[in-house]
Amino acid sequence: MKVLVIGGGAREHALCRSLSLDPDVTALHCAPGNAGIAEVAELHPVDALDGDAVAALATSLEADLVVVGPEAPLVAGVADAVRAAGIACFGPSGEAARIEGSKAFAKEVMAAANVPTARSYICTTPDEVDEALDAFGPPYVVKDDGLAAGKGVVVTDDLAAAHEHALACGRVVIEEYLDGPEVSLFAVTDGDTVLPLQPAQDFKRALDDDQGPNTGGMGAYSPLPWADPKLVDDVLENVLQPTVDEMRRRGTPFSGLLYAGLAITSRGVRVIEFNARFGDPETQVVLARLKTPLGGLLLSAARGTLENEPPLTWRDDAAVTVVVASHNYPGTPRTGDPIEGLDEVAAQDAPYAYVLHAGTRNDGGTIVSAGGRVLSVTATGEDLARARERAYAAVGRIRLDGSQHRGDIAREAAGE
Repeated sequence: MKVLVIGGGAREHALCRSLSLDPDVTALHCAPGNAGIAEVAELHPVDALDGDAVAALATSLEADLVVVGPEAPLVAGVADAVRAAGIACFGPSGEAARIEGSKAFAKEVMAAANVPTARSYICTTPDEVDEALDAFGPPYVVKDDGLAAGKGVVVTDDLAAAHEHALACGRVVIEEYLDGPEVSLFAVTDGDTVLPLQPAQDFKRALDDDQGPNTGGMGAYSPLPWADPKLVDDVLENVLQPTVDEMRRRGTPFSGLLYAGLAITSRGVRVIEFNARFGDPETQVVLARLKTPLGGLLLSAARGTLENEPPLTWRDDAAVTVVVASHNYPGTPRTGDPIEGLDEVAAQDAPYAYVLHAGTRNDGGTIVSAGGRVLSVTATGEDLARARERAYAAVGRIRLDGSQHRGDIAREAAGE
């Protein structure tokens, strides 16, 4: 099987790493990729938002499967262009990807499918914003309706800050605050059958103890020792399957990866948001634990034959990933700084810990930073404490001037 992965972040590096371990994957390509992905896949230049260019590349490579990683190409309809070229594609259509591209649309789908979620208002004027903020009170939850790379949400007790963010967004969703821990649960679906993966928890705030601004994610872990053993079955029955069924009923079937961001509230599970792709950094820990070969699973979803797949199998190991970010992230990051210590991690920590590249590039043989979130260090162990120990030992070997990372990823779950 020849596979082409579209994207160039840590999520795509995790996907490529898992695909490279699948014996049925005979050739692996990525476009545009990054410095780390180049170690496991052949890279190709492409505008990931140009569906025709992606389809042409897939055709020239004689790809059997295209996996579209990021949300922006999915919302732009890249998967549609690939399928129109007669190539199997893992990723929803542009219409179906609206479940991430528009939070207002996602709310409509959830209402029609009776999926539990936060009460909300969709606002387009200052008066509507004022009314919604007044109705819910603090903490205020204000979400940009469109794509914002994981940073379009403000949760604050400061009314002025909530109001400022809402007016800056244009169309905005303002909703009630959901108490309780958050959980990410992915599901692979072909539009009919839904196969949930194992849950993970990520850390959105930039600083320890959930302080600082919202980010795209600073780390994650799996499994969740504190979660109800029935959680996955409950979410499949009450959230994932009803949503997939509703999307099919609307004539826009969702095929690909459906990501449910959940709050485990005092009143039960509530959906915070849906995404239309693998989430970053949760993908890193979930795929580290998946034993089922990834290529065949994604191809089966793309071909509509998931009902024939055997149950997914999982490693008993726990996994922890820690994101190393650039100076000033999530503000305007400093880039171009050399990254040292990667060879030390490969020599001293493999196979239990490894580095997945996000914002990196090869500058004349030197790997340098090229974005806000630069690397994810992922580690496995017999339990979360051991995986966490290995992850932070590897992080300690990496040297990037001005870099930052959280020191508390999975700390509480590990009992430390």
